[in-house]
Amino acid sequence: MLTVDFSRFPLAPGDRVLDLGCGAGRHAFECYRRGARVVALDRNADEIREVATWFAAMKEAGEAPAGATATAMEGDALALPFPDSSFDVVIISEVMEHIPDDKGVLAEMVRVLRPGGRIAVTVPRYGPEKVCWALSDEYHEVEGGHIRIYRADELLGRMREAGLRPYGTHHAHGLHSPYWWLKCAFGVRRDGDEAALPVRAYHKLLVWDIMKRPLATRLAERALDPLIGKSFVAYATKPHTPETAAEAEPAAGADTAAAVSGVRA
Repeated sequence: MLTVDFSRFPLAPGDRVLDLGCGAGRHAFECYRRGARVVALDRNADEIREVATWFAAMKEAGEAPAGATATAMEGDALALPFPDSSFDVVIISEVMEHIPDDKGVLAEMVRVLRPGGRIAVTVPRYGPEKVCWALSDEYHEVEGGHIRIYRADELLGRMREAGLRPYGTHHAHGLHSPYWWLKCAFGVRRDGDEAALPVRAYHKLLVWDIMKRPLATRLAERALDPLIGKSFVAYATKPHTPETAAEAEPAAGADTAAAVSGVRA
């Protein structure tokens, strides 16, 4: 289930991509399939090991084209282990709402993004997220949980302050907001067979939708996204400046290859 829409955020084979706070790796896998040179970074060691295993399996199955590379590594979003201008593309999906110093994270992303490069930021949308917070303290008052709710103009303002130039936005996952409202109403920590019947029934609907992608639910989500889409997605570029316009990308690419360590597929 992708939050970034790659028809609005085009990716070229060979692009150097950082999936920051990659989690289970969903966007990193899609970038790898599209022929990118991907670094999936997260502070969670268990998730990074799992992502590395999937990268290796994808390579073995021939899911990635020739020239694509994939690295999974642990790292700190506030101190990225890469030189300036190392990446053509940076993706940070459903991460910034967890981090106290979100301005510091934006600054690091801008630093490692080359001039002219593109960035995709996704966060929980204000309205649906406010409903979740109102229904359940457990939803957000947990270690590593959500510490803020962004309004769209607030996030775009912070991106501009960081030196980025937003060029597009949209909402995603309209079918998922009711599921989280049900979870919050009946118990966020009740999973599997312990979950309430409405939660289990709606979860089956979502799994069916993800696996089958039927026209009915695709049309329903397209209609619901502008109204109750669970995620807000913003796309931006890093402008060229006189000081950076002459920077050579091949050198930055070589530095990146030397800087990253981890499991390569």
